[in-house]
Amino acid sequence: MKTAVVIPNWDGKSRLGACLDSIQAQSDPADVVVVDNGSRDGSAEFIRSKYPKVILLQNQRNLGFAGGVNIGLRYALENNYTYAALLNNDAIADRNWLKYLVEFLDKDKSGGIVVSKMLAADGKHIDSAGEAYSIWGLPFATGRGKLDRGQYDKSGWVFGASGGASLYRLSMLKKIGLFDEDFFAYYEDVDISFRAQLAGWKVGFEPKAKVVHQIGATSKQIKGFTTYQTVKNLPWLMWKNIPRPTLWKIMPRLYLAYISFIFRALSKGQIWPVLKGVLMTKLLLPKKLLERRSIQKSRKVSLAYIDSIITHDLPSNAVNLRRLRSAWWRLRGKK
Repeated sequence: MKTAVVIPNWDGKSRLGACLDSIQAQSDPADVVVVDNGSRDGSAEFIRSKYPKVILLQNQRNLGFAGGVNIGLRYALENNYTYAALLNNDAIADRNWLKYLVEFLDKDKSGGIVVSKMLAADGKHIDSAGEAYSIWGLPFATGRGKLDRGQYDKSGWVFGASGGASLYRLSMLKKIGLFDEDFFAYYEDVDISFRAQLAGWKVGFEPKAKVVHQIGATSKQIKGFTTYQTVKNLPWLMWKNIPRPTLWKIMPRLYLAYISFIFRALSKGQIWPVLKGVLMTKLLLPKKLLERRSIQKSRKVSLAYIDSIITHDLPSNAVNLRRLRSAWWRLRGKK
């Protein structure tokens, strides 16, 4: 049984050293694969000189998170690895991180993915204790921003896994496919988690597997990047994965949240990222609807199961939407 750790990198030379050191110090040995997305900061030269045992796969251009990790995942599939872990280049893994993730999937063959307990850069607050999906069509990181008091120290099943620090069973990926490269970045990990769940695979959370993550270190390098990717990808996530009976519950809520997000972005002067995001989501929607047909045709779980793994509330950080909902409830005389 072999495990590969795939680390996507774009102009991350300043962060790579700490990340690679933490992987080379793992109690469970693994092959390290860095996929360089056309970096211009000397990342490739740095890896060759300082980390000669690392398998370096170079792209001529930036393929995004989804395209980058797919290069590494294809390498792992072609070379008969059992598992592939994904780790952000701005994350530092605890010494037993990989050991605990592998043990989790080894214990239960129904698990296709297992996610780590991700801590913020201060090591005291939660970055993610697994990904969730709201009845409002909004993905969110469980526990983000909360002080880690041990409230997320129980392992078990969750909705989804952050691609920033998770382990994937490669036999599952052979069946459901790799990351959707049209997403580029943002929600591609929620999409693949949703597809895994629909196909009958479970997603686990193992809190003993810990990483410290510098949130958004890469995305902050590009102005308007988060807005563009959010506007583009949110509708695709719903259209691809939500079965028809559940779609009618989620769609009106999502588009209310979507329009609210767009107006906030426009008020901040992010006109071009919004327009480009809306245009791209419409241009590729026919393709996503074709993908939807295949995904829904191969669904192996019941509507009741899907309902059970969706969060029937707004994300805790959706402050404006919560205010809007409260105002609506007051108008209707509800508490």
